Amino acid sequence: MTADSTTTHGGARPQATRMQHAIRVLVILDACGEVVKAGDPADAVKVIRSELRLQALDFWLRNPDYLADELVTKVEAGEFSESYLDTANHLLDDPEPDLRWYPMPRWHYGAYEAVDDAFSILDAYGLALLRRKGGVVKAARSQFFLTTKGKAAVADLAEEPRLSWYTEQVKLVALVAGTDLGSALKKRQYKQAEYAKTELGVNIAPIASGVRERLEKLRAANDHYSKDQGAPDAANHTDGSES
Repeated sequence: MTADSTTTHGGARPQATRMQHAIRVLVILDACGEVVKAGDPADAVKVIRSELRLQALDFWLRNPDYLADELVTKVEAGEFSESYLDTANHLLDDPEPDLRWYPMPRWHYGAYEAVDDAFSILDAYGLALLRRKGGVVKAARSQFFLTTKGKAAVADLAEEPRLSWYTEQVKLVALVAGTDLGSALKKRQYKQAEYAKTELGVNIAPIASGVRERLEKLRAANDHYSKDQGAPDAANHTDGSES
């Protein structure tokens, strides 16, 4: 992905479809959802109880450069092994993540795209459920459920060569997100200057060049540290001729 990429190798980038959005939501529910509890819909197996969290997760799934930046940050903080720098590099340079890149506009609570159309598809096939709780005394809160049939559909996607990318990529999203609430995920995303300074209603711009620079600097620093650790200590070194 180039820093200002808005096109694919074949020309203008096509608009994302409702079906692509539905597939992303489906795999996010499976990989990032929590196990349901008593009182949830009978056929549900997993749930994301906050649209803020769902939107933040979708942002990382469709913006591999921002996901790569999270990996670099985790390695830098010592939370992930250095091998994840290779994963970050793959997200930046391989064509497959770039082909799945679809920017999101920023609104008052960060990156946002309405999920109603995507859920209408999933609901029609019995793969997921959208439920809204409250709405009289306080604002309704959306909850997003994955059904048994939906979980089976994700397993089928994993076996489909053209669609298995989603089921693999979302594992990285789940890894960097952890159990953070939606508000915490949004705070992390707002630490990116490009994200934070985007005007309302405007697509959040790519940051690939900046992430690549961070990655290379961290690699260089780690290589330098490794060499220092492996160098002999001249002060304590003695040659074999001394008695």
